Amino acid sequence: MSRVLITGSTDGLGLLAGRLLAADGHAVTLHARSDARADDARAALPAAEGVLVGDLSTIAGVRAVAAQAEDAGRFDAVVHNAAVGYQERQRVETSDGLAHVFAVNVLAPYLLTALMTPPDRLVYLSSGMHRGGDPSLGDLQWTRRRWNGSQAYADSKLWDAVLSAAVARRRPDVLANSVDPGWVATRMGGPGASDDLAQGPVTQAWLAVSTDDEARTSGGHWYHRARRATHPAVSDVAVQDGLLAACAELSGVPLP
Repeated sequence: MSRVLITGSTDGLGLLAGRLLAADGHAVTLHARSDARADDARAALPAAEGVLVGDLSTIAGVRAVAAQAEDAGRFDAVVHNAAVGYQERQRVETSDGLAHVFAVNVLAPYLLTALMTPPDRLVYLSSGMHRGGDPSLGDLQWTRRRWNGSQAYADSKLWDAVLSAAVARRRPDVLANSVDPGWVATRMGGPGASDDLAQGPVTQAWLAVSTDDEARTSGGHWYHRARRATHPAVSDVAVQDGLLAACAELSGVPLP
């Protein structure tokens, strides 16, 4: 049995992955952004070991989640599933002065990775849209560019894949991988999504716990349990280090 934490798991792919893992006998801890959503999560997956609560759009909220995770005891795997989509029609700024999409989709998984006791496995949810991401580090917060919600989302999913590759390189004792779950009909994906929803949570759950040889590798990018090529920036060490440095500066927390 493995202990697995899944962020952003009150509904959608996070909850579906939690159900798969719990059904196989693993101890699943969910995450919700508020107490009300935590109640929803407990009702949706009564078998969950616990629910951590914190708003991942703020640095203080991420720190609170990390502290709760440390109090709960070391996890064998963490699935960084929490994300906001491409529907934001204008730049939304968080209380820390950051672009909302970047704060939730990129800085939160970075900061949790930096603050938590390293698990055996880390899984970062990316997207097929990452291939259209802009690897420039010059305007991560969209303060100079004209806002484009779809591009901001694609950029964030590129950074998630870059973060995964950077962690795989920096932490050779941890299995770190990124996942494209496909375009599926969750609340974020929308009703027009064309991929198989049943397959959406499978790969991240598999990477979190499986003893298959392929699942026990690191530094990969996966779609439906098969490796996929990434944007060239993902394997660029200078881009990886640049992202880590930017996140460390924004959060005040370097990646150990």
